[in-house]
Amino acid sequence: MVSVPDIFRKLTERLETSASVKMVYGEPVSIEGKTIIPVARVRYGFGAGGGFVSNVRDNSDSGAEDSGGGGGGGIEVTPVGIIEITAGETRFIPFGERRRIVRVLVIGTLIALFLLRRRKRRK
Repeated sequence: MVSVPDIFRKLTERLETSASVKMVYGEPVSIEGKTIIPVARVRYGFGAGGGFVSNVRDNSDSGAEDSGGGGGGGIEVTPVGIIEITAGETRFIPFGERRRIVRVLVIGTLIALFLLRRRKRRK
């Protein structure tokens, strides 16, 4: 029988072996006097559980029990930008900044429309 602590221990061991700074910062690439380092956001998630049910099928006191357990996890790696290193400067260039701005504008517009509609209904 696999216990819940054993499941968590196995998941933690796998997490420790896969988590490293190389997941966030990629291998540097040198091109035309610039060094480019890819940067990513890494997210881990995992969970586990277990339980048992007393096996009461007849009146005998056999002490038999049904038990079970399981666990799982996942990882998400999302590119977020690059670090550009030149002789004159080092800078971070984010990906998707425009997408974020557009998303904020759309949400702001929807909220403004909702509030205007609500205000008109009160009058």
